[in-house]
Amino acid sequence: MSVDAAANAGTTAVREAHRFDVDRLVAWMEHNVEGYAGPLTVEQFKGGQSNPTYKLVTPTRSYVLRRKPPGQLLKGAHAVEREARVLTALEPQGVPVAHVHGLCTDDAVIGSWFYVMEMVEGRIFWDATFPDVPRSERAAYFDAMNRTIAGLHRIDPAEAGLADYGRPGNYFERQIARWSRQYLDDADAGRDAGMDALVAWLPDNIPPGDETRIVHGDYRCDNLIFHPTEPRVLAVLDWELSTLGHPLADFAYHAMMFRMPPDIVAGLAGADLEALGIPSEAEYLAAYCRNTGRAPISERDYAFYITFNFFRLAAIFHGIKGRVARGTAASAHAQERAKSFPKLVALALQSMETCR
Repeated sequence: MSVDAAANAGTTAVREAHRFDVDRLVAWMEHNVEGYAGPLTVEQFKGGQSNPTYKLVTPTRSYVLRRKPPGQLLKGAHAVEREARVLTALEPQGVPVAHVHGLCTDDAVIGSWFYVMEMVEGRIFWDATFPDVPRSERAAYFDAMNRTIAGLHRIDPAEAGLADYGRPGNYFERQIARWSRQYLDDADAGRDAGMDALVAWLPDNIPPGDETRIVHGDYRCDNLIFHPTEPRVLAVLDWELSTLGHPLADFAYHAMMFRMPPDIVAGLAGADLEALGIPSEAEYLAAYCRNTGRAPISERDYAFYITFNFFRLAAIFHGIKGRVARGTAASAHAQERAKSFPKLVALALQSMETCR
């Protein structure tokens, strides 16, 4: 298990800053969660989610509660009601998600808005090589990941009741402008020649054609719960970044794993895919096209989508670098992330060169 996995796996006692009146929650559960029967024990998941997440344990079943952090929040941040909405909309569409039992928008219950969903039991893989899976089965796990994101991208947002879940159209233009601004405005993190080149190149090289679909925004193997013994995705987790966007941006973010060093996030760079029984990046892309029923994507267009995603992640890490410089993100984890910024820029530039 990686350092990240060890730090994020499992539960602990509820942290002091995140405690609440359990009796009030019990009263809410009795009125809003069908079949609820106490007594209730509350634990907190260790993971560093921006929305505090709890395991609710009863004698017959467990639940998961996600809430806005207590205290003053930025407008639109920590929108647990959006998460609850997208999960509720996608479940009848066949996307594997946890069932939402209820959403509470009354601060008086536990101090901030929250929702309660089912606890899905299964396996989370923190290493993209799936080391605990026999070689002969790994391709089936990659096929399950591929079919799951393809299934999400086949859904018409309007038919799922999510036509207003984000701004439709011009996703790349808007995202490039947003992350370029964030990069250019953060003087504390400094300028980088490679990022400057990406900021200049990306807006003029967006592939033709526009699409709008529901995008997850952070689709990785460690945000999936797999069946305890089968190559099957039982639930896609962490919908905080979901919105309406371009499906190929979402897929390319996921496919970055093929080029991603494993010390940054779950990645396959440097791995012997054939020896591991894992499909190549080209095979995985072709499978996605088959699973979504779309025509093959040109190498140049795909390289743009990969470049964009490495740029976006580099901009996020540049922001972390700025917070470290200002002393507002002093953790060792944040400092490691800041150190990875040049690697992400280099990977973005490498991909950009293949577009020329």
